[in-house]
Amino acid sequence: MPLNALHKLALTGLMAASVAACSPQAQDDIARQAARSAITPVIQDKFPGVPVQPAVDCVINNATAPQIRALAVDAVAGATASTVEIVTQIVSKPETLTCLAADGLPALLNGAL
Repeated sequence: MPLNALHKLALTGLMAASVAACSPQAQDDIARQAARSAITPVIQDKFPGVPVQPAVDCVINNATAPQIRALAVDAVAGATASTVEIVTQIVSKPETLTCLAADGLPALLNGAL
């Protein structure tokens, strides 16, 4: 295995061991917070002009548990093409688009006024 893959595996193991000692709600909160830090640069890069905070909230709220976990790992180990792919998949969901229209568009319009 290349060093990069070993490093990512070690970080993932360390993160999993640390989070395992927490309650399920705390685990979810930690994973969501970590995922936010992986999502934010993707939103800023791929969707310029979209209000970041409402967009990140919409992505987090419409992600599946496996997507949250994958993004949390990416936040610790470093973003990859997979990070962009996961965020793009979530943004493409009808529920996420509805959220963006309801929460992101007003924020965008308020900022433009």
